[in-house]
Amino acid sequence: MTYSPVGGTRTSERPPGFRHLFFRMPLGTGASRYAQAGAHILSFRMHRATGAKIVASAATAAPGVQLTVGLGPLRAPCEIVWAEKSEKRTGWGYGTRPGHPASGEEAFFVEHDERDRVWFTVVAYSRPASLLMRLGGPFAVGFQHLYARLCGRALKRLCTVNS
Repeated sequence: MTYSPVGGTRTSERPPGFRHLFFRMPLGTGASRYAQAGAHILSFRMHRATGAKIVASAATAAPGVQLTVGLGPLRAPCEIVWAEKSEKRTGWGYGTRPGHPASGEEAFFVEHDERDRVWFTVVAYSRPASLLMRLGGPFAVGFQHLYARLCGRALKRLCTVNS
């Protein structure tokens, strides 16, 4: 990994010295919506629905799975550091590996709350690791926020189409 602490997105830790991202959107209600959304996240289908090219060492997210996220000419090597599938939360977090333009961690998960609502959440902490990211400055931050929204929209679309 190219950063420390590893695993902070699982507990929503906000380590100093990083930019922080928190994005959350509603997906609907019910156990079936929750199960469906969780399956799309764990299988990388949500990411692929954004147009990202995902190359993973396994079909399902699990700790130790290596993946590369490709967006246009950008290739970002990562490793899944945690994954969870429970009655209340399903998703995973990845950490950056050498060659990733950023250094840090990002997590994608759904939660099923006590009021039967289903929420999609992205939590991240990162800092530039390449000249491209340093030069990108606010544009790089804006892109990270945009990608979180794209993931949320893609997940909502996948859940609506497959209902």
